[in-house]
Amino acid sequence: MNASAFLPPYPTLARLSQQTAAPLQALLRTTGYTLRPPRAVGHVARVTARQAALLASGIVGPQACAQIRVEERGGALPTIVVGGFVPDATEAFYLLRGGLLRYGSVFYFNYPRRGFSTDLFIAQLEDLIAEIVATRGVRPALIAVSFGAGLVIEMLRRAAARGESLPLAGLTLVSPVACSADLIDFSAPKPTTLLGRVLLPYLRGGASPDGAIVEKSRSVFLRMFESGAQNQSALRFLLTRAETRRLRDAVVGTINAIDAAGAFERVRALNHFPAPAAPRALFTGPTLVLYAEKESAVLQENAPTWREFSERTTAWFPQGRCVVVTNHADHPVQHASLIFHSRNFEPHLAQLYRAIRQRPARAA
Repeated sequence: MNASAFLPPYPTLARLSQQTAAPLQALLRTTGYTLRPPRAVGHVARVTARQAALLASGIVGPQACAQIRVEERGGALPTIVVGGFVPDATEAFYLLRGGLLRYGSVFYFNYPRRGFSTDLFIAQLEDLIAEIVATRGVRPALIAVSFGAGLVIEMLRRAAARGESLPLAGLTLVSPVACSADLIDFSAPKPTTLLGRVLLPYLRGGASPDGAIVEKSRSVFLRMFESGAQNQSALRFLLTRAETRRLRDAVVGTINAIDAAGAFERVRALNHFPAPAAPRALFTGPTLVLYAEKESAVLQENAPTWREFSERTTAWFPQGRCVVVTNHADHPVQHASLIFHSRNFEPHLAQLYRAIRQRPARAA
């Protein structure tokens, strides 16, 4: 299956004759969405043993539970997607969802607004993986982005320490951020990246940051999103005006809904992750590590995760490949830019899913 399989093939001649200036890719997608609108609904978990035990212990409260949504399809290869700090996974994968749904259902992990717990996140994710294996008889693929990739790496690290291998069909890590040293060089006089300067106050001291710091963080995350949205020449080939407005409203809503405790606990979780060192196999199935050609606004120059995964990919992932995703010079691919550079990511995902389908689909 080639990259074009990530586009819904619906007849569009009638609309094309009326909107000759409309880019074909957006027209194909929106016509398909008219017939079958995107609809991710809340997932009712059927396997909850790990998260229930953690909640019963009183260590963490239900406010730290992630929201899991799902778009159901009949294919034999479901996918779980985990976003970065922002936007939510439902928005981050908006333009890639069509291709993923061709293989099976897509499960979206959206972080809680008023708190966060790494232990609870991992418990929910492991429960979902176990549920898919138990109820559907297949192993899911897993795609994680930025901070979400760091959480998945931590989950895999813990499983490896227990001598376990999680039942995944394949793994994709997009612009992985697996420790605070990926964002901040603590030996330098000051952070060299925009995001590093924003997050440093969260890492100093043990108290939750004040409202001014939280507001500054919100403005920076919004600015990072807007920097992609301002490229109108690129956007017209990706999104309609209505889609751009809807996505922007959703992203702004997510940014504004995260309270100080939620922001602080996410950053604190990242700060507790160990920097990758002494390679050991984390996952032995088909794996794709994708970095953007322009990570400099987020990752510091000597980011340990980037160094390890780019230089010693197969030591961590025996069937892994590390690829730098590129675009033309006037609109380079930015960190985790799945919305504004979706077409640049599609061929790599299509190739990975082709490799996954060549393996046994059923769970052991």
